[in-house]
Amino acid sequence: MSDEAPPSKKRSDYAGLLPQKGWPRRNYRFFRHRLVPGMFRRAGGEMLQPVPEPPAEGAVRITWIGHASFYLQFAGHSVIVDPNWASWHGPVKRQIKPGLKLADVPEVDLVLVTHAHFDHLHKPSLKILQAREGVVVPRGSASLVKRLGFPAVHEMKVWDELNFDQLQVIHTPSHHWGARFLHDTHRDYGGYLVSAGGKSVFHCGDSAYFDGFAEIGRRHSIDVALMPIGAYEAPSGRDVHMNPEEAVRAFADLGAQVLIPMHYGTFPLGNEPLAEPVERLLAEADRLGISERVLILEAGVGIEW
Repeated sequence: MSDEAPPSKKRSDYAGLLPQKGWPRRNYRFFRHRLVPGMFRRAGGEMLQPVPEPPAEGAVRITWIGHASFYLQFAGHSVIVDPNWASWHGPVKRQIKPGLKLADVPEVDLVLVTHAHFDHLHKPSLKILQAREGVVVPRGSASLVKRLGFPAVHEMKVWDELNFDQLQVIHTPSHHWGARFLHDTHRDYGGYLVSAGGKSVFHCGDSAYFDGFAEIGRRHSIDVALMPIGAYEAPSGRDVHMNPEEAVRAFADLGAQVLIPMHYGTFPLGNEPLAEPVERLLAEADRLGISERVLILEAGVGIEW
């Protein structure tokens, strides 16, 4: 499938590319306290074997691979979202090993990519994965994946819907941006709501907090919300990622049953300490009395819900 014509206007949830005042100081702090120490830190964790058997009817198994990468298994379908087995992104070193061995991941129905940033659209990982129905990308990113060996490329606009047997995928909005470089701001971005067998899983993609979460919640019922909680102290100072407290607020707006955090602890992309996002998330959940609805996953270990 070829790229559609670029949108004539930027979306209202477009975060822009310009850094905010004070970015040289923030970038120096990031380089000295996050980037360089991370280069010499040995990656923790271990790579496990994926569980090939599907979960029981009416359940979903969710396996966090690391960063924003998830393996979702329903009784009759499976998908992988934002697969990324990279050890490095430029000078940024991976801090925990991928939870699953890439070569052992079985064929899935679909691979979903939320946007074109290098830490979400990782071409070497995509080249290895097998997906019988192909790969799904936001509008404007088909050209990036069309030569990676997938049998089909599906571009989606926000609120578009795809159906494969009992598997449904809906492309949802986010507050972010989609350019892979600087000149290609026509590329869209967002999240996905994946449903099958009576269960629904929302993958937020990257996003700052915005009122679009309430709209998603009004439109659709969500069982499990995979919410980003890291990189909120962006060196650029731009409003592009949620902090943990905002992620909890977005979770409430969505009306979801369970929150599983992501986008933390894997690649140091913000000035916050690596352990801080989970600490703040758990403190906020405890303050609001919803601790039992927050699940912190160990990379590679699937949970069923």
